Amino acid sequence: MFNIGFSEALIIFFVALVVLGPERLPEVGRFLGKLSLEFKKAIDELKKELEIEELEKEVEETKEEVKKVLDSEIEPLKDPLKLLEEYKTQDGSKVEGKEGSSRTPPN
Repeated sequence: MFNIGFSEALIIFFVALVVLGPERLPEVGRFLGKLSLEFKKAIDELKKELEIEELEKEVEETKEEVKKVLDSEIEPLKDPLKLLEEYKTQDGSKVEGKEGSSRTPPN
């Protein structure tokens, strides 16, 4: 994590032993260990929170895409007359309503 070799760690230990003394060194070691653990937990929690936010954003984007596709597919079905007119122009055959008696069925 800090890229410290064995010799550097040994020098740090001896300096801490001289500065803090043998009575306080274990207390400081425990404190630094707990501090390191809390720091790791906070980083892991932050990573999880960022992943959740990213997933929520992806879900929202997918939801919008699905809504656009459904709207584009359902819109023609909302107006049957418009759908009938499109069918007439595509098929080329003439379909008359109730007023007319001639009706050419689609192939």
